[in-house]
Amino acid sequence: MNIFQDANRKQIAGRRKTDWLLHLLFVVATSIGVLALCALIIDILIDGISRLQPDLFTNFPSRKADGSGMKSALVGTIYMLLIMAPISFIFGVGAAIYLEEYAKKGRLTRMIQLNISTLAGVPSIVYGILGLTLFVRLLALDRSLIAGALTMTLLVLPIIIVSAQEAIRAVPKSRRDASFALGATKWQTVSRSVMPSALPGVLTGVILAMSRAIGETAPLVMIGALTYVAFLPNGIKDSFTVIPIQVYNWLSKPQLEFKELAASGIIVLLALLLLMNFSAILLRNKYQKNV
Repeated sequence: MNIFQDANRKQIAGRRKTDWLLHLLFVVATSIGVLALCALIIDILIDGISRLQPDLFTNFPSRKADGSGMKSALVGTIYMLLIMAPISFIFGVGAAIYLEEYAKKGRLTRMIQLNISTLAGVPSIVYGILGLTLFVRLLALDRSLIAGALTMTLLVLPIIIVSAQEAIRAVPKSRRDASFALGATKWQTVSRSVMPSALPGVLTGVILAMSRAIGETAPLVMIGALTYVAFLPNGIKDSFTVIPIQVYNWLSKPQLEFKELAASGIIVLLALLLLMNFSAILLRNKYQKNV
């Protein structure tokens, strides 16, 4: 009996040692990533904090660093988000509702679902090529704001569809059964019972997808978004630029002053991303309380 007890103790001690080593490995791996991120943020803050002046937001880009700003890039980013958000929400959430609530489960549905999941991981440059072929050349939208917004909509649609499906799938079946038991139709059940419960997850997915979109550069470069824009777009057919492209333009210049401007642009972009993520958390908490 003592032999079995000793073997059991050694086995437990070995498992505890393995668990401790794996825990230490995970902590070290996480710490390396966090420290690298902190180092990058601190370096950007040191370079760009001095350039965070009102002129940065009120001046247009210039060939002289002293009078250069990012007004056109900031406004172009906001305009693009305002166009993208409703289009992405309508088509993305609509597709998720259809696939989860109305589509018959079969081979075709599984194939569509597989393609959507695959598209969510496709490199962004591929969407740039698609946007160049479809919107710029085929539909003759040229290098316009609407062409850029539609291209970025293609980029975020798979992400929105997948996240909305997960949110809808998480709604308990008992809610649907209770709605049907009260005599509600299919659409009444979806719109008044399922969607209010899934709305926190849906909104979170949409906002996080928008956050990814404003940080992308490759698709907009492919469709020909300008790197130097000294005017504001007056309509959806006008040329435009966004913050990542403006930062890239500043980084390509050899002068140290433009490197500082690029760092300040990165700080503004990070602030926008944090603001959108924070708003996603607030919306999720608000609607979760109301459900």
